[in-house]
Amino acid sequence: MASAKNSPIAIAILGAGRWGRHLIRNFHQIPDAQILAVIDPDRSQRSVVMAEVGLDETVAGCDSWAAFCDRADLADQRDRLDAIVIATPATAHYDTIVDALQRGYHVMCEKPLTLDYGECRHLCELAEQHHRQLLIDHTYLFNPAVRRGAELIRDGAIGDRRYGYAARVHLAPVRLDVDVIWDLVIHDISILNHWLGEAPQRLSAIAQAWLQPTTPGSAPTDLFPDGLADVSFVRLVYPSGVTVQVHLSWFNPDKQRRLAVVGSRGTLVFDELTESPLTFYRGHMEAQPSGFWEPIDQAIEPITLEAGEPLRNVCTHFLDCIRTDRTSEISSGTIGAELVRVLLAISRSVNTDGAWVDVVSIV
Repeated sequence: MASAKNSPIAIAILGAGRWGRHLIRNFHQIPDAQILAVIDPDRSQRSVVMAEVGLDETVAGCDSWAAFCDRADLADQRDRLDAIVIATPATAHYDTIVDALQRGYHVMCEKPLTLDYGECRHLCELAEQHHRQLLIDHTYLFNPAVRRGAELIRDGAIGDRRYGYAARVHLAPVRLDVDVIWDLVIHDISILNHWLGEAPQRLSAIAQAWLQPTTPGSAPTDLFPDGLADVSFVRLVYPSGVTVQVHLSWFNPDKQRRLAVVGSRGTLVFDELTESPLTFYRGHMEAQPSGFWEPIDQAIEPITLEAGEPLRNVCTHFLDCIRTDRTSEISSGTIGAELVRVLLAISRSVNTDGAWVDVVSIV
């Protein structure tokens, strides 16, 4: 195992579905990566994606991680392998990552890391023990708009931070393994944490399940006792006092992908569905001698951004972490684990009729 210093980093990709195909495409187009295997139980889907991307016959196709590890004809690929990239359902992450780390492979995993905070912490400890990189694909943290937004807030562009709001709603895709909260809110919380430089301290959430009011067999009933929610409203309170309201739904044709942080000097908005995804709405209120308040210094300022595909940035960052033996400061296993902790707190609130939950109570 372990590529030579100037050789491409050898990887196997688990999952050739909706997101896995994008990972396969990106890693195939990066000169510093070499795909040795694509692993997916759907042979037809796997073959279509491999042909679509242009992978040659030297790339192995396997039905499962266990098959890749056991097949005698793949011994050479296993010996050359440096890392695995996981784009499978969250319920399958833990066992695969434990096995990969113990075999000495670096791991990049789709969010959420797992559905259990204790498992997440164990995986982080295991990665450290084996001196392997564990990186979570929180793609938004590698979006040029999100990166620039963090810089603007840190530099004081919006003034004193006051509150925030976000909406992530659309029709589909409806998942069978987790609810809309676990599927979507992790994006907004990861962005908010990055922008604010802190994590939620306490929270409250309500949710409703119409499409799947009973829990499918592929989802854990202890986490989703009342089925998989289609819509949720989440309220987050940060240590600094900033409060954020988030609306989530995969059952709403009014598509929105919008997040904002309001400050004393204006509001910074990240809206993926506009030509200028990052915009600063400048303006604030000033008291007048009459006693009334008037808005002043108003302007709409689209923010110029660097070019770059966020997922490509994730992939190259993972390879760089392996090359430099450096734990990611952007999306490490520890950061992913803490986001899972927040999701578990949200689920606990939902399952207790919107009760306030302290995030640190999740252990």
